[in-house]
Amino acid sequence: MDGSGKGFMLMDVRQEKIKKEYQIYVKRKMPKSNLIRDCIMAFFIGGLICTIGQFINNVAKTFFQLNIEEASAFTSIILIFLGALLTGMGVYDDIGKYGGAGSVVPITGFANSIVSPAMEFKREGYVFGVGAKLFSIAGPVLIYGISTSVLVGLIYFFIK
Repeated sequence: MDGSGKGFMLMDVRQEKIKKEYQIYVKRKMPKSNLIRDCIMAFFIGGLICTIGQFINNVAKTFFQLNIEEASAFTSIILIFLGALLTGMGVYDDIGKYGGAGSVVPITGFANSIVSPAMEFKREGYVFGVGAKLFSIAGPVLIYGISTSVLVGLIYFFIK
């Protein structure tokens, strides 16, 4: 090298060319997404999950004579259980494949986000595998959600 920096500039040009070639390669290999179909499927799958939740809520109020708060808690518990059970059986992955965000948004998606990493690391044991990885995906969501709700509550308290 002559100290003029041409060697580094030549290296940057090569790296840029490699990056562009890789981006072209990725675009060719990436499966084409049908955005309209994906949105419709997310709407229907999410709606179906919510309809099942409403059915459970109605059953809790009608047959078990629970009040609104108790029926809501009962519904949440049942939906979380069903989400965890279907994840454990490998069915929720198929639902997510077709439903996309429609399967992630309801409370069953929360159950799936907790059970999936725990199952993946089960072979490492119950403490260092399941216990350590249980909240690896849902943990940050809980932390930021709770922190944000406290912050908004404090702002609301001071404004009012």
